[in-house]
Amino acid sequence: MMNISSSSSTSCFDSALDYLGRLEGNFTKKVNWQFDSDIRQLCSHSRKLKVGIRLLKTFHLYVTKCRRRSNQGTCLGYDKENRGDAKSDRLRPSSISFRIQDLVMGILLGLDSAFFRFKQGASDLSHINCELAKIEENMRCFSETDIEEFNITSWLLYYSLGDSQLAMDFIDSISENLRHLCRVEDEVDEAQRIVLKILEKKLMFLKSFIGFATLQGCEVQQSKDLLVHVEVAAVNAASLMCRYWFQINNEQVHNEMKPEIFELIHKKIDPIDPQVREMYINVLAASKLSRSSYTFTMKENKHLVTEFIDHLLQSLMELLESYTSFLVPVKDQMLKLHQGLRFLVIFLSGQQEKFDELNDEMKDLIGFVVSDAGIVIVSLSVNEMKEGLHKETDLALSHLLEVLKLIIAEVGHIYSAPSSSSLTFPRTNELGSLDSLLETLKELASSTAASIAFPNDQIRTILEDLVFLRSFLGNVVEQRKRNEKLQALWSRVMKVAYSVELEVDFALAGDQHEHCLDAIARDIKLVKIEAEEIYDSIRYDVETQRLTKITIHMPAQVTAPTFNEALVGLDDEVESIIDRLTRGSSQLDVVAIVGMPGLGKTTLANNVYGDTSIKFHFQILAWCTVSQVYSKHNLLLQILSVIDSNSSDQCHEMNEDDQWHEMNKDDLAQMLYQRDDQWHEMNEDDLAQTLYQRLKRKRYVIVLDDVWDIEGWNLLKHSFPDDCNGSRILLTSRFQNLSLQIKPDSQPHHLRPLTDKESFELLQKKLFAKEDYCPPALREVVQHVAKDCKGLPLTIVLVAGILATTEQDCWEEVARRLRSSIFADDEHCMKTIEHSYNYLPDYLKPCLLYFGASQEDKDIPVRKLLWLWMAEGFVQKTEGKSLEDVADDYLMDLIGRSLVMATKQRSLGGIKVCRVHDLVREFCVAKAREESFLQISHGDDHLTFIGQCNPHRLAIYPTTSQGLKKSMLFFPNLRSLLFFDVYEEAELGEIWFKLLSSKLIRVLDLGYNLAFFSEEVVVFFVHLRYLNIRLDSKAGIPSAIAKLSRLETFVIIKPRGGCILLPNTIWNIKTLRHLVVSSNGSGFEFPIDNLEGSPDLIHLDTLTLAIDSSPQSLQKTLTKIPSIRRLKCVDVHDGVHDGILVLEHLSRLESLKMSSFKGYEFEFPLNLRKLTLSNNRQPWSKISAIGKLPNLEVLKLGCDSFVGEKWEMKEGEFQNLRFLELSELDFRWWTASSDNFCCLEKLVLSSCESLEEVPSCLGEALTLDMIDLEGCRASVVTSVKQIQHQQMDMGNNDLKLMIDRRSDRLKLARLRSKIRIEFSAYIGALRFIERASDF
Repeated sequence: MMNISSSSSTSCFDSALDYLGRLEGNFTKKVNWQFDSDIRQLCSHSRKLKVGIRLLKTFHLYVTKCRRRSNQGTCLGYDKENRGDAKSDRLRPSSISFRIQDLVMGILLGLDSAFFRFKQGASDLSHINCELAKIEENMRCFSETDIEEFNITSWLLYYSLGDSQLAMDFIDSISENLRHLCRVEDEVDEAQRIVLKILEKKLMFLKSFIGFATLQGCEVQQSKDLLVHVEVAAVNAASLMCRYWFQINNEQVHNEMKPEIFELIHKKIDPIDPQVREMYINVLAASKLSRSSYTFTMKENKHLVTEFIDHLLQSLMELLESYTSFLVPVKDQMLKLHQGLRFLVIFLSGQQEKFDELNDEMKDLIGFVVSDAGIVIVSLSVNEMKEGLHKETDLALSHLLEVLKLIIAEVGHIYSAPSSSSLTFPRTNELGSLDSLLETLKELASSTAASIAFPNDQIRTILEDLVFLRSFLGNVVEQRKRNEKLQALWSRVMKVAYSVELEVDFALAGDQHEHCLDAIARDIKLVKIEAEEIYDSIRYDVETQRLTKITIHMPAQVTAPTFNEALVGLDDEVESIIDRLTRGSSQLDVVAIVGMPGLGKTTLANNVYGDTSIKFHFQILAWCTVSQVYSKHNLLLQILSVIDSNSSDQCHEMNEDDQWHEMNKDDLAQMLYQRDDQWHEMNEDDLAQTLYQRLKRKRYVIVLDDVWDIEGWNLLKHSFPDDCNGSRILLTSRFQNLSLQIKPDSQPHHLRPLTDKESFELLQKKLFAKEDYCPPALREVVQHVAKDCKGLPLTIVLVAGILATTEQDCWEEVARRLRSSIFADDEHCMKTIEHSYNYLPDYLKPCLLYFGASQEDKDIPVRKLLWLWMAEGFVQKTEGKSLEDVADDYLMDLIGRSLVMATKQRSLGGIKVCRVHDLVREFCVAKAREESFLQISHGDDHLTFIGQCNPHRLAIYPTTSQGLKKSMLFFPNLRSLLFFDVYEEAELGEIWFKLLSSKLIRVLDLGYNLAFFSEEVVVFFVHLRYLNIRLDSKAGIPSAIAKLSRLETFVIIKPRGGCILLPNTIWNIKTLRHLVVSSNGSGFEFPIDNLEGSPDLIHLDTLTLAIDSSPQSLQKTLTKIPSIRRLKCVDVHDGVHDGILVLEHLSRLESLKMSSFKGYEFEFPLNLRKLTLSNNRQPWSKISAIGKLPNLEVLKLGCDSFVGEKWEMKEGEFQNLRFLELSELDFRWWTASSDNFCCLEKLVLSSCESLEEVPSCLGEALTLDMIDLEGCRASVVTSVKQIQHQQMDMGNNDLKLMIDRRSDRLKLARLRSKIRIEFSAYIGALRFIERASDF
């Protein structure tokens, strides 16, 4: 038997809980599995009993700590405790305490007895389960008699805890019970659990209030009033819990719980009741009066201040989240208050040393401002916030914000402070954003819809004024960078424009206020008047700038290239460039080195330029740095100056002119200086003619370094004579297409990054040039640093500079901080990329900065990226092109500028996956933050998130849901929210519902995080254009999705295959462009009821479609999507059909995937370019319908797409096929003629294990670049190698064969199988001979 003796008043509860815990442990771990059902019953009883015992423990704690009020008289019931009758005895605290302990001791004795009987040989657990059930009934009866007899109101008149610490302990005990109640899933449903969590949060607010008031040294009476009030609320909460739990099966009690809890919250806790609000304000006002020993007390207990501010923030957020229809000025003030208080929370939660640095006056001020913040927040009413703050409240809030601003400024030197302005707007592509707003206003001005009650004349006036201001800004783009007055005006224009956008968007979302645009319209008028005055004063300068811009003279920047730059691992690159410069055509040729910034293009060119063979081969060598800003005069000066100063050139001329022999070094230098001075005085045409004459009849090489555009080349090309003597131009550029613009048939040299080994060698040379080797003790850390530099020589050189000035024993720390600090902190490391960014056209800048939201070292699916750009509004409409094509052009432009890297190509040659280098991404993150374009929140740092208070876009990186819950992030003007791998998926729904109280959200990407998608959620997001969400396998799409009238892209991640049924209302979303399910075997199923009367989805471009009914339903659905370009269809109905699927009316369809359409025949559209089939099980004879498609370029035949042993390609088929992939097909023979492969570039064969060989006519395919084999027979490998020999005989030495080892393993496996068969036959023959011999 277990030892159950207990003498203390609390240990009996702990003993009972411990006993039940050990009882569960004994049976769940040690008892045989035959008792499973009994064990489950025992565990259920045990969990319920533990909740009940904890509730009794809380109640016992209260009655034992209560003391009689000394200033109260007697009252009926409680005054009888001195008169000795039975009822008064039962109501004594000591009597209640005794009965509770007696009940718990009885539990221990009953359990011990039942367990003893089981140990004596009971066949099952029935004795224990019966005892547990009996105990539950006893506890219920005790609740109904003793606890309900306990009259709270009368009790509190004569008894109280009378101590703040006891009150806080009591609330902690109640909160613990509430948390345990929420974990009992069998008895508490989700709705009840939410109510209990709300109650717990409210009780913790009361606890924090007591702690703060006590810390502030609040006067006795106010402190006493608060303590009594808190005690009343807490005892009522405890009583409600006991009644609810001990009568859990009483339906009436169950139904009454939620309204009773909310009544308690509204009447006793929230400052809704005027008396409660007045008491809270009096306590907070009194807390500012008593300051004895406050500074010391706060130092020791600043966590109490932090907890109170936390709860004030929660109260403020509840107001902001529940009522989003506030005036913009009011909301802006609330956001500033929210921001300032969050800063105090973060600061007070930080290191004690930082707090200690503040002087006593500042510490006192923090206490004052928290009290004032509390007064303001509890004073606010919903109606006041909707209609505008009362004058007194507005003055108090304004004063409070000024004090907070002062505190933040003072603390700023200790702790990083947030931005002071809450109404921030993105400063990237500002004119593009303004253009977008003007388009919206034009639509509103011409609209007759009554949904928005803005006066038409007001909209037209604002539109006219903003059109003028847009024109003004367009004229002063360059000047504002040099004129502070213009820059300030520019910012004011953008701020009022952003305010207009907010009001219009809120109105479109249903939050409209009377006269809400009046104040903004007046501001616009004032700004316009100022702009007119400024424009008149600078008009002459503007025109002058336009005329003189192209003739601006840049000072000569003659910088001799450094030939001794360390070059590691690129010897092959140097040799390749030298070979192209010194061999080949005798005509003038251009050799381009291209690659991303920091890759070492200039260093490579330097090494080539200084190579002895180059100096020997060419008579004239010159170096010219073109860069971003240049003039023709400056470029010509650079080249002529280098030619004259070049020693080899000088020597060459000295041999022809004896007078130079007589000059000493100083005289020669003086002469060259004078000539250079003369050239500065020459005009461009004279300089061009001089250069032409100097180069004429000479073999020369001119290096044009860092060329940005074709215009630089056009300015110089006529000065480069072509004497057919092998002269060359070597240029470096980050733009891949530039050399093709100069010479269409040229092949640029793409510079590769360094390998890890080469990176280490370069870093070693930079760090240990004298020793020429890395000391063994530092080798590992240097290798790690080199690897982190990602093969970029520029980064390696910069990091070497950091390490060279750091003590060697600190290098490991530098290596750990490399990714997070070196790139971001080093100004020089970002300078090159910033030049590239500044040179981008404005419409490409947001596209590049968007890469800042991507995860480091992660590939980015291009199609998703382009859809996001479109939803964000980055992609401009272009006549004759779809938005998808324009977005693709944007991406190719960024790739061409070497800012983005293509990591995987599509079958047709487009880009499938891309990424940016870490260096570029770091720049994008920093620049996006600087321009208020995008905010990044990492890991679980949301609690200390002190970035922009109200960001436009937010990317949240891997975290836990608890981190988000505690963060109190609130971004009402948020437009885009991107989640990356947030864990604890089940909790995400609650978080993002809270976080997304803004109705302005346009882009919502929840990634792989599970979330709910209900009618209630959908109505919040009427501005959504992009939605990526993962749904539970049972979840559906609510009909309210039609509210998302601007939705363009809808992506669902579904864990299991099958249909996702769309509601009938889906046809009403006219803006839909992309409907995608990113899971295999899944797709959207459209409703076909009343299909004829539904509108077409005329903009739908991409669709994942599931069919779970007749083929007629597919045909009907396809008629409603006439513009579809990419279509994936999956038949989720398991069976064989018979019929023809007609697709030829889809005239824009380019890419089609069909899976599991067994038995069907197809009529494909003639413009189809890409076709992927699998599991359709058609005979090979039906493939001719595909072969006749005139525009088909890519064909992928997957598992069981066609069946049969022979595929015979007929003459005239597949005339334009460029890519052919055959995977998991069971055919053996494949015949074809050469005209079937006249355009074929790539052939992929995967797991076609029965195939004997490929058609030999592939050897005649002139366009063939690659054959990729995986899991094929040896005979196929042999036939492919024969084709390679045929191609080589025809002069195609570039055909690549990629033969996976699986093919070799398959060959070995077949050989082993053959040996085993033959060996088995041999053994069988021996045994037969033996038996025959015996016979």
